[in-house]
Amino acid sequence: MLVLEKEQLEEAAKMLRDGKTLVFPTETSYGLGCDATNQKAVDKIFQIKGRAFDKPLIVIAPDVLMARKYLAWNSFLDKISIKYWPGAVTVVADYIGDILKKGLGKIPKEYMLANGVVSVKGTLAIRVTSHPAAKFLAERLGRPVVATSANISGTGDLYDDREVIKTFLEKSVAPDLFLNYGVLPKAKPTTVVSVTQGKVETLRSGDITIEI
Repeated sequence: MLVLEKEQLEEAAKMLRDGKTLVFPTETSYGLGCDATNQKAVDKIFQIKGRAFDKPLIVIAPDVLMARKYLAWNSFLDKISIKYWPGAVTVVADYIGDILKKGLGKIPKEYMLANGVVSVKGTLAIRVTSHPAAKFLAERLGRPVVATSANISGTGDLYDDREVIKTFLEKSVAPDLFLNYGVLPKAKPTTVVSVTQGKVETLRSGDITIEI
């Protein structure tokens, strides 16, 4: 695992575009990610975490415009995006690709995401990140970035750069690079809210309580 410092953010973005997997800082803890449209990279994320493939991955976008592109937008999403984005709120909503597929018989290339990102129910978990480094990476990529917690499934979130290196040092399958931002302030995981079937439901509580 190559270790890059925060001054090498541009190099990390280039490696992300080249299909590499990386550990990077987010607004809650260190995240593990890749290009959400790259199937090979997404498959490796599942291998690294030892995560069941039927548990889809969260992705981040740099702005609301990108998030809107991949979701079946509605009035609830509009209110959430205005009040809580960018920030530590992840929404689970209907993926536009599946809806387009029903009408067109296929998903247009510009809307396609890798298997393991979209759930079997046709939903996508996405947030607009408030962390400047995570936002930069997603902007440079121009597509959503996987941002699952940078830990082995069943273990706690990682905030300390030394713990990140220790976790992956001797793993046979490890991230390609680590964008080191030192020790991150501890925060709860993001609030996760479902916005489907005409209702809003909190699936996981974080520091932010959804009130719309």
